[in-house]
Amino acid sequence: MEGLPPEALAQVAAYFQALSEPTRLMILNQLRRGERNVGDLAQACECTSANASRHLATLMQHGLVQREARGTAVYYRIADDSVYALCDLVCGSIARQIERKADDRKAFLRARTAAAKPRTRAA
Repeated sequence: MEGLPPEALAQVAAYFQALSEPTRLMILNQLRRGERNVGDLAQACECTSANASRHLATLMQHGLVQREARGTAVYYRIADDSVYALCDLVCGSIARQIERKADDRKAFLRARTAAAKPRTRAA
């Protein structure tokens, strides 16, 4: 990002904003398996077709998905596979954070348990 003008940084921020909604991430996960129509995506994401269409429009606006009309149905597919590398990187980072917190919690509980045990005096 170093050296990017403010206009370019605004585009980067908008790209990340497009990825900041859980339903959009679910849609991208579904499209990882191949192209799908709106109805299939809506069902898989447990939302209405109208809601899925709005999310798809946002993803299209940012160049993440492409659409193709076939008769009365519209099918969507990933336009830029690099989004998965980005998402996998972020998910890996979050998983490591969760693991560290779990390890810290376990260490805390072990220390607390050890401190609570009655100590016996040596005779």
